[in-house]
Amino acid sequence: MRVIYRVTERFDPSCGESWANYIAWSGLTQLREVVSLDGMLCPRVFGDLTDDDWDHNVQEDYKTDMFHDLDYVLGKLAGDDRSNVLALMQNPTADEVGSFLDPRFVFRGFDLMDLTMGISALSNCGGFDRAFAPTDLSDCGLILVHAKALNVQTRLRAEYPDEFHADCDVWAIWQMQRHPEDIDARP
Repeated sequence: MRVIYRVTERFDPSCGESWANYIAWSGLTQLREVVSLDGMLCPRVFGDLTDDDWDHNVQEDYKTDMFHDLDYVLGKLAGDDRSNVLALMQNPTADEVGSFLDPRFVFRGFDLMDLTMGISALSNCGGFDRAFAPTDLSDCGLILVHAKALNVQTRLRAEYPDEFHADCDVWAIWQMQRHPEDIDARP
């Protein structure tokens, strides 16, 4: 499986009042940062695509702000050290997850994103208590074990068949080590 890349804004205590309000609303007091594809919590950094972007991006619905070429992404970020560079696999097997060995990235876990890639079922739906508990989430708001992520995906679909955000894909997420706090905070 091919790895793709997305750049998101960081969402952590440095965001001040919005972070405090989110923690109070979500009850996810264990979080040190949200590492997610959720566009409300961690908006994408690259706005309108340039002509050059179209030579490097994923040309599929809901993925045009994702890229195949990490060097291209890093070139676009020149001077931006606050954003999260994420390596991603959509619906990977456990073996595929284990095959990504780029030492610049730290595995953070699995997100469950609705099929339009807008909202995380884990960190931005107020909880789905028949599918997972808040304590199942890591300090980045993700599930750490592949089999557990698949189980939560199955339970979301079974327990909440009419909920749009419960029909989701499993995304493996690695965070690029660009900041000292990224290196020290391995799962």
